[in-house]
Amino acid sequence: MRFHLQLAAVLLTLTPMATIGQISLSDLKKEKKPPKENVEWLWQYSPPPPDGRENQLVLDPRFRPFLAQYLTAPQSFWGSQKAGYKSLAETALDFLSVPDKVLADENRYVTITGCVYRFCPARGLLWVDLGNPHPLVVFAAIDWVKDNKTPDQPDAEYTMWVFANHPIDPDHIPAALTHSIARWTAQPPSGSTVIQQITNAILVDPDGTPHQITPATIGANTFTKSQTEQKAHP
Repeated sequence: MRFHLQLAAVLLTLTPMATIGQISLSDLKKEKKPPKENVEWLWQYSPPPPDGRENQLVLDPRFRPFLAQYLTAPQSFWGSQKAGYKSLAETALDFLSVPDKVLADENRYVTITGCVYRFCPARGLLWVDLGNPHPLVVFAAIDWVKDNKTPDQPDAEYTMWVFANHPIDPDHIPAALTHSIARWTAQPPSGSTVIQQITNAILVDPDGTPHQITPATIGANTFTKSQTEQKAHP
């Protein structure tokens, strides 16, 4: 009789531990699947119409908070040391303030382009990969190198700044991103017929660390004339 009572006491002691173990295992499994961030609202602005509803997108009340959430790296090319530099989110908004296009690729990627108000040689691209729970958001800006040549001259030079909310290995840049940038840089700025020559490219980590890369690595100026025509007239 004493033996059975001791066995019962042992079982009662172990049962809560087993239950706790089961709950912990279940919780761990749930933690491996982070909730997907809600940025699906971007899809409604992709085609049709022919080039997307770019004007409505910039005016969407969710757009500014979206930029502020995902574009947080420090930047030092837009503004001045004396007057102060804008935040990256504000810079992106400036470079997209005159909307150009909203394009969708592979039912996964969204590309938003535009330029600075009253100075369209300064152009911006926002690229979003919605295929992951935590989307990869990239902002690229084309900045005129203010030396000798004016923007309307064919041999004027430009620097491309590229910022991402996740670190991107310069040796493993997503092919969909380079494709989007190639397509973008194959077209001249609004009101011009001159293709901008990207002579410098800088990839910036989320913490602000810059990496000098060759422009072709990120896709700049890599589309041929025939490829551009095929994309324009599929």
